[in-house]
Amino acid sequence: MYPSRLLHALLAIGLLLSPFASAQKTKKISSPLSQGPGTLKASPRALTLVYLKHQRGNTEVRPFFDPIITDEGIKGAELGIIDNTTTGQFTGQSFDLKKVDIPLEDSLSDRFKALLNEGYQLFLLDLTAEEQVTLASLPEASGVLLFNIASSEDRLRGADCRKNLLHILPSHAMKADALAQYLGKKRWQKWFLVTQSQPEDALYADAIRKSAKKFGAKIVADKPWSHTFDERRTPESEIPVFTQDADYDALVMIDTERSLGDLFPYRTWLPRPVVGTSGLVASSWHYTHEAFGALQLQNRFMAANGRPMKDKDYAAWLSVRAIGESATRTKSTELGSMKSFMLGNDFTLGGFKGVPLSFRSWDQQLRQPLILGAERGTVALAPIEGYLHPTNELDTLGTDQPESTCRLQ
Repeated sequence: MYPSRLLHALLAIGLLLSPFASAQKTKKISSPLSQGPGTLKASPRALTLVYLKHQRGNTEVRPFFDPIITDEGIKGAELGIIDNTTTGQFTGQSFDLKKVDIPLEDSLSDRFKALLNEGYQLFLLDLTAEEQVTLASLPEASGVLLFNIASSEDRLRGADCRKNLLHILPSHAMKADALAQYLGKKRWQKWFLVTQSQPEDALYADAIRKSAKKFGAKIVADKPWSHTFDERRTPESEIPVFTQDADYDALVMIDTERSLGDLFPYRTWLPRPVVGTSGLVASSWHYTHEAFGALQLQNRFMAANGRPMKDKDYAAWLSVRAIGESATRTKSTELGSMKSFMLGNDFTLGGFKGVPLSFRSWDQQLRQPLILGAERGTVALAPIEGYLHPTNELDTLGTDQPESTCRLQ
């Protein structure tokens, strides 16, 4: 058995049998939170990870039935710390988590520089794409490692890529390709593209257009839906008229804030499936996914937090686990050694998706299968069978090396 598989097996046994797998979960999840930078000096084999979030004003109007989740991301990081600590018992390593929630009026760059001066080197970034580029470009940040757990913008993996920034959340291109592969398998090759009005919607819609060209689909209609949540009209009359001027196999709805897109299923002029951000959705995680041992991760997270794991939780958990795996395999907490291993050919990470996960060398995106899920069920796992690649089928999702505009700097 390869060393990485042995460690994964030990971790799985520990997670299933250790005492925290029942009543002690909640107690132990809160304990790793660091009280300050002093933990950095506790042990040469101790690692403190910083979860960095910048508050921002929320002006969007959402349906009353949408739950407001204020701890998405941090809860996945906390669970990852527990899992790393389980493995660390065998290697003499320990892991802590420091949460830094910066008020809207405070300078993000100044607070980040202060953390660098205190000696922190590993950061999980719950920030916008622009904020991540700003921090990664600082000269003071050249010797640290940043994990993008919050932005799917393709430019972070392209023109704005940085050597010190790794991407855990899937890109828009990866999600668009996953949808395109499934629609291609079903031979639903004529798409009606509907886009909401947010900037993120335009970026995802652009990725959809590129995927259509890449996989031989045809966008027969491309229309913006301009109604805001406050000015909703009767959907039974508006949506059929809006969707009746084309013959299509599937309607691709792009509404990243999910403020109006969920009105489209069952109301289109033609009886067609809805995909994109409503109906069938491509994501890194889905609360119904249970294959490949995922059910034990789902159960532990639910028992500890009283809600299902979300995409950002999963990305934060993967980030912490990637750090833990690198520290374990290199037997070192030195940043250079861990990063070299993490981006090397020998690094693999278990993500409960049936195949080992790893980082792409050209843009530092974590390659991973994506889940195609509906409201209450997992429909498929992409890459879809039949879509081949010369070296790694996971690279059929997103920007492959020959097309990449990333020039790591």
